[in-house]
Amino acid sequence: ALVENHHLCQRNTEGEKVLPDGLTWRRLLLLLCYSKKIIAEIESLSNRRGSSASSLGRFFQVPTLPYFLSCLLRSREHPRSSNDRNAGSVDSELDLDELLNEVQEDEEDDYDQLPPFKPLSKSQVAKLSKEQQKLYFDEYDYRTKLLQKKQLKEQVRRFKEMKEGNDNDVPSEDGHPDDEYDTDRSPMPDWALPSSFDSDDPVHRYRCLEPTPNLLVRAVNNPEVWDHDCGFDGVSVQHSLDVANKYPASLWVQVNKDKREFTIHMDSSMSVKHGDHASSLAGFDIQTIMDQLAYTLRGETKVKNFRKNTTTGGLSVTFLGNTVVTGAKFEDKLSVGNRLTLVANTGAVSVSGDSAYGVNMEATLHEKSYPVGQGLTTLGASLVRCHKEWTMTANLDSQFSVGRTSNMAVHVDLNNKLTGRVSIKANTSEQLKIALLGVCSATMYLWNKMHPGADANA
Repeated sequence: ALVENHHLCQRNTEGEKVLPDGLTWRRLLLLLCYSKKIIAEIESLSNRRGSSASSLGRFFQVPTLPYFLSCLLRSREHPRSSNDRNAGSVDSELDLDELLNEVQEDEEDDYDQLPPFKPLSKSQVAKLSKEQQKLYFDEYDYRTKLLQKKQLKEQVRRFKEMKEGNDNDVPSEDGHPDDEYDTDRSPMPDWALPSSFDSDDPVHRYRCLEPTPNLLVRAVNNPEVWDHDCGFDGVSVQHSLDVANKYPASLWVQVNKDKREFTIHMDSSMSVKHGDHASSLAGFDIQTIMDQLAYTLRGETKVKNFRKNTTTGGLSVTFLGNTVVTGAKFEDKLSVGNRLTLVANTGAVSVSGDSAYGVNMEATLHEKSYPVGQGLTTLGASLVRCHKEWTMTANLDSQFSVGRTSNMAVHVDLNNKLTGRVSIKANTSEQLKIALLGVCSATMYLWNKMHPGADANA
């Protein structure tokens, strides 16, 4: 339009307006418009004809074999009955007799033998000198650990008597047979805190209540939406029960639905005990993979060979469209004392003549005061062979306390291609340390912005 309306626009011998170089631009523009329209119509026709064959194309749209292999090798805890959820089962890493003996060795430091102790308020603690504060907190932590050991000793002794059948002679601590039907409402587990202190996030405003039976229903918040009030796009249901008062079972279902997609993830399993040293598990899982529903049937048997050794063997079959993935695994777990645990497992998956094999080894060391203390360090290594290629990965995880009010978690992994990841997570309840963590996070963010290629794999 600008060319045609310009008073200096030139014309050719046929009277058509042309560009200064003599090019007839109007014909070329019309040809370009018609070409785009024809190409769009051809694409729409090809999509309609190819819709019938889309199901065949989905046959090849399946996750990689290492994905199914990692799902197969993941260790699963067998559901336990309501009377067998503390220790002494096939899954338990603790030996009741050994644990009870270790706790009884500390009788000289019994909590009941300590002199009276009066906790101080924050204002009273602030008036103490640094040396007095250190002595006060040391005494407070020492008494707390002794109280936890006392509670653990009573719990282990009660559970051991229950296993031996003496629980029928011991009156219930509650003193009323109808207490098991008590429906007092208690706070649900805390929501996962967001990455920022957004006042609009419902985590800071709502606390939900749920009845005490083994049924937990809660909404699923999507942190990626801009409207936090309407950010609940799913629901999660978790339930555990004893089928026929004999077979413990567990069910976990999460359903998400937004304007574009619908996803579902379900894990269900039921176990059967064969005496005190063996149990079998059967499970059925559903998950959404690439806009398709994958159905998995799995089963395994766990045998406790010795007091410290457990062997597991299992099979699984996954149906994803027209694809069938089969797998088998073998796992051996050895406990050295009550602090060190060694786990090794191997497995293989196969689909349409293609196979993948893998081996995992892991060592976990708990802190000296375990099970009272929760600090641990895990060192693992894995080896996977798929499509005639080997992949090796090593990882290190550590959780420990820094002082009285701070905890830290460190994760490091590295593969044979010299790529990996290092992550450090710290939390504290002291305001000064929170400010220092914020400064460190901001500094690392600015450093990555100024040097985008320096920390690509971190």
